[in-house]
Amino acid sequence: MVCNRKTKTLVSTCVILSGMTNIVCLLYVGWVTNYIANVYVKVQEPIPEKQLEEDKGETLRIIERLDRLESVVNQHIQETPQKVEENAAESFTDSSLFAHWGQELSPENKRTALKKFQYYGYNAYLSERLSLDRPLPDLRPDGCRNITYPANLPQLSIVFIFVNEAPSVILRSIHSAINRTPADLLKEIILVDDCSNNEELKEKLKTSVEEMNIQRPGFIKIVRHAKQEGLIRSRVSGWRAATAPVVALFDAHVEFNEGWAEPVLARIKEDRTRIISPSFDNIKYDNFEIEEYPLSAQGFDWELWCRYLNPPKSWWYLRNSTAPIRSPALIGCFVVDRLYFEEIGLLDEGMEIYGGENVELGIRATSN
Repeated sequence: MVCNRKTKTLVSTCVILSGMTNIVCLLYVGWVTNYIANVYVKVQEPIPEKQLEEDKGETLRIIERLDRLESVVNQHIQETPQKVEENAAESFTDSSLFAHWGQELSPENKRTALKKFQYYGYNAYLSERLSLDRPLPDLRPDGCRNITYPANLPQLSIVFIFVNEAPSVILRSIHSAINRTPADLLKEIILVDDCSNNEELKEKLKTSVEEMNIQRPGFIKIVRHAKQEGLIRSRVSGWRAATAPVVALFDAHVEFNEGWAEPVLARIKEDRTRIISPSFDNIKYDNFEIEEYPLSAQGFDWELWCRYLNPPKSWWYLRNSTAPIRSPALIGCFVVDRLYFEEIGLLDEGMEIYGGENVELGIRATSN
């Protein structure tokens, strides 16, 4: 997923934009589940122009918010990691970290918080002090809460990929997945460490996983790379380790919300060739508050950069905010039938840097 390092993610699903999924990302959280599928969506008769005019104001507001989101993603793409300097924390009064948070901290605690911020790109100091099981606002469209799903949904494996992520952020991702995914649907969690050099992610993470595995031995697995392979090969590593019929590939800075899994799994059960991207909202990088993002489609521009798009007219005509939104590409995290993913060739393991897989995946899914 292309998320801004200065944002965090949270997850939850409703009906389905694929099912609408509700996830919060330390990058962003949104309420749209998108899918790529060989599915024909019947569009209702065109709505009179007068009614469409009434929607223009709301559409413009959505476009403005999408533009803001795009600028955040572009900023992340252009960023280079900041080097932590010993005296850098002395200028903490000028840091954006303290614009809306932390004014009451002592100078020493501010220095500690700033050093962690410069290393991780988000407020790891605050994350360490938040509950791993913190409550989240339910941002699903109203209709999502009343939808029922079929029995006998397929099980899924959740794969989290990380490099030098804050341990508290990874653990909160794991806890939210366990707490907000029905136990009978979640077969396993797989952590893919792409050669982190942060010592806390070695023995300390291993110990935390062993403690969580006491009741369900082998439930959480860790895959460690001997060298840094990059996002694409890390996703494929996670897929290879997965054993459930459905695989969900996520970054390790997300938090899942209630009802996120059922709509996604229901749509895949209907048609195994659907590839689904949950809807994401934003976890603000400085205070970890949740910011709701508008429903959107996902696409790309002529330079193949990812873009969030206003949903197509056919979706607006439905006047149903719980309906899925078809997208030409998927940005970041996605859920897919495990064997179908192999049938279309997985992802190109020759790619060294993230960013192109969203276009590649769209082409693979629509040409098979």
